[in-house]
Amino acid sequence: GILQALEFLLRRNYRPHRSFYVGIGHDEEVSGLKGARKIAALLEARGVKLSFLLDEGSAVLDGIIAGVQKPVALIAVTEKGSMTLNFTVEKEPGHSSLPPKETSIGILAAAMSRLEQNPLRNLFGHGPELMTMEHLAAEFKFPLNIIMSNLWLFSPIVSRVLAWKPSTNALIRTTTAVTLFNAGIKVNVIPSSARATVNFRIHSAETAAEVLEAVRSTIADDRVRIDVVEAFDPLPISPWDEQTFAVHIFQKTILDTFPDVDSVVPGTCVGNTDSRHFTNVTKAIYRFNPLLLRQDDLPRIHGLNERISIENYEKQVEFLFQLIKNCDIETLPEPHANSHEL
Repeated sequence: GILQALEFLLRRNYRPHRSFYVGIGHDEEVSGLKGARKIAALLEARGVKLSFLLDEGSAVLDGIIAGVQKPVALIAVTEKGSMTLNFTVEKEPGHSSLPPKETSIGILAAAMSRLEQNPLRNLFGHGPELMTMEHLAAEFKFPLNIIMSNLWLFSPIVSRVLAWKPSTNALIRTTTAVTLFNAGIKVNVIPSSARATVNFRIHSAETAAEVLEAVRSTIADDRVRIDVVEAFDPLPISPWDEQTFAVHIFQKTILDTFPDVDSVVPGTCVGNTDSRHFTNVTKAIYRFNPLLLRQDDLPRIHGLNERISIENYEKQVEFLFQLIKNCDIETLPEPHANSHEL
């Protein structure tokens, strides 16, 4: 989509008033260590400071946010941190005819169960999820519009409701996912060791160090060794107001491209992108994929038959084409009286 938009601009002999850098890494799905990180290092070495950076992330959500009828453009102003831990239990091996009271598998399984049964704290109101709800308040149907407009009163209720579904629970806390469990070699042998791997996606109001401490407290078993495989904190929250250049450009471009959208709102990217490598060249990093997502599209993201429609591809090209042209303005217009207007 990026390259196609550039092709169209070149065919029109278009010359932008501002410089644009297109960074396309080859290893985004494996953290971007040899792609985006090296691109960012090169820009930093050249003294480049970016007005803003746009990467993939959220999208235009149609019928996905319960209680909101019209499509909503959700732009992620931060992304969650991540930490992967290995948990290991080692015990003397033996024959299954003479089993000990607890095997390495039993000890580790109990530890993993404690992690799942004791989720990390609910942090609703301490991150961008609060901004999301406040910006969307007027779009909800009655009585949700009243509730969302008065979160100072209803925040405890809203936070509990959001915790019910995995998709919204991920917005309000650091999540825990047991992803690997390995133990045993033979049906009649007590295994000498058991190992599990757990991935945590860290809420913007917590750090990796705080999560690690909470995990140690929950496990509370010295027989379980905990090793950090990888960890990084959540990304800083990018600016979001009417006088932020990027926000104004996004709002105008989305309205140009998606006329049915009523609200452009800030939010959190619960996954990770390689845009985190660019924090030294800009403080304004945003994550938005200009396509329309409906409920039946969600299972296809990294799932079976992953694809986007031709219409969505066209929207991507159109959005990027307009985005570059819209950046030609010298100064921002005066902000609207209503901060939720486009």
